[in-house]
Amino acid sequence: MPINSYDYYPLSWYPDSTRIKRPKYEAIITLLEEDIVSGVLKANTKLPSQRELADYLDINFTTVTRAYKLGVEKGLLYTNIGSGTFVSSNAFKSITISTDNSPAASIDLGLVSSFEQCNALLVPAIQKVAGQQTITQFLNYQAPTGTAFQKEIAIRWLSTLGVQTIPERLSIVSGVQNGLAIVLSALFSYGDRIVVDFYTYSNFIELAKLFHLTLIPISADLEGMSAIELEKICQLQEVKGIFLMPSCNNPTGSILSASRKKELISIIKAYQLIVIEDDIHAFLTAPFLADYSPPIYQSLPEQTVYLYGMTKFICSGLRVAYLVFPERFKNTLNRSMFNINVKTSSLDSEIITEVLHSGLAQQLLETKKALSQEANALFNTIFDCQEVTGHHPWPYFRCLPIPKHYSREYIETYFNQLGVNVYHSDRFVVKSDYEKAFIRVALSSSSSLEVLETGLLKIKEGLVGLE
Repeated sequence: MPINSYDYYPLSWYPDSTRIKRPKYEAIITLLEEDIVSGVLKANTKLPSQRELADYLDINFTTVTRAYKLGVEKGLLYTNIGSGTFVSSNAFKSITISTDNSPAASIDLGLVSSFEQCNALLVPAIQKVAGQQTITQFLNYQAPTGTAFQKEIAIRWLSTLGVQTIPERLSIVSGVQNGLAIVLSALFSYGDRIVVDFYTYSNFIELAKLFHLTLIPISADLEGMSAIELEKICQLQEVKGIFLMPSCNNPTGSILSASRKKELISIIKAYQLIVIEDDIHAFLTAPFLADYSPPIYQSLPEQTVYLYGMTKFICSGLRVAYLVFPERFKNTLNRSMFNINVKTSSLDSEIITEVLHSGLAQQLLETKKALSQEANALFNTIFDCQEVTGHHPWPYFRCLPIPKHYSREYIETYFNQLGVNVYHSDRFVVKSDYEKAFIRVALSSSSSLEVLETGLLKIKEGLVGLE
């Protein structure tokens, strides 16, 4: 029985004790999420102390401690030593990145596009596919994971990245984001823990929220995610997976070094983690960097799900990605894909296949490499930047530091008023107590180098105003 009577005892949160079922700590977090969504709990609300809540719910103190800890890991709560536990402001905000709410009048340097001025190069491939006598075969339910020829060409292309696979271990999905949703729904369950880089892909964070998964951020150095910290986390907690973007981390632009890959692989193997390897930027590393090292999939094919998307390489509007997986995951992943997608667009897949099969892929590679080099050179000139060790030399996006005390809303609104759209680093973190603040600037979204220059100069002007 509770020690105190709570008829007149003020608590900032009164969860329904009749709904506390085993495992109780997870039930508490479920109730917390519901009250956040419904508006019962507001941002920065101080929650009852662990002892108060344990007494109110008539449960063990350590259960509440565990629940609060899980809430912090999920980004729902934050703690101030000596002050208590509070509802995180991030719990209320969508950090999804899309064009839905971008001001029409702004120069968009927020969403990372694919140098869309190159899309005209795709017209011959589209016309060739459309002119095939067998075009109607791409308009039905057949070949939901890709035709035999589409997979053959995909496997040839993946081999240039160091990924060796067979048709039975490859599915063509509707873009990387779609592939991530398929993987998370198929291989992970409520509350499972996945480690990620401290700064990671914002839409992966949002997917994890949708599937009620717990992300654990790991700090990094110039070679990538800290292997020492990863092992410490695995020793202390039951971790099921790890999410990595080895060729060019979004948003930092860092590349996972060959030596760090080996260190991480050793830990991943020891703790039998499922690797989700998002290698969407490999097209700018594998063909051009002398120190390129093969993906983790090649070393751990039985533990790794590998995703290679075409939206940054070929075209944003053709939603195609290659999903490579271990045999043991095949049935589960296919079941998830069939229920989420029914099938991937055969027409989109065939256009991508034609691009890869012809000489057009190489032309696109060289063109987009040159455009990215020009955009990065312009960025370096305007902001007086040098190449950073351990980072991609010419990524599609760059980061600029800003004072930490400004909120995400203030910063993004501030630059919108200057006529440019950028994204705050707060969108790329699981926890709101981030290490440093910056804005991510997309270099591949402008229609020309002149428009990009105008946008970058607006940002430079705005940064002066923040000092």
